[in-house]
Amino acid sequence: MPNTINVHATCVVLAHAGGTFGASRDAGVLLLGKSGSGKSDLALRLISRGAILVSDDRTELSEQGGHLVAKPPANLRGLIEARGVGIVALPHAHKARVALAVQLDQKVPRLPREEHYKAPWDLPVPVPLLRLAAFESSAPEKIALAVAAFERNLFRDGAQSK
Repeated sequence: MPNTINVHATCVVLAHAGGTFGASRDAGVLLLGKSGSGKSDLALRLISRGAILVSDDRTELSEQGGHLVAKPPANLRGLIEARGVGIVALPHAHKARVALAVQLDQKVPRLPREEHYKAPWDLPVPVPLLRLAAFESSAPEKIALAVAAFERNLFRDGAQSK
């Protein structure tokens, strides 16, 4: 089993973007989806709300202390592609503890079942998986709310709880 695996994903650290809902500032969010699914677009909207870029389009994942950790590949560090604008350098974090994985789908369930990200390794601390439509205007807020809800077990009647 390799120590690090490179996946097609974008990652941000919530930092100030999760404050409204009480999400941890160090919570990383792994955005998964096909090319054109909105990973970079959603990352930009989270960054505009106070998140910090970790990686865009490609992300290196490893397991550290039972947690899934994301880092940018060296050749893409600090870069994000904004469709119609180009590739732009931004301040970035060197790594993030992944607290939530988000699969970007066109159609999402109203009340989802509990799911976990299928990490390359068995993790003692599973990473919740949420399915969202990237281009919904409320997607950044749903991510911040979900991180807080998973961290603080805020789901009603145990639905979606860890």
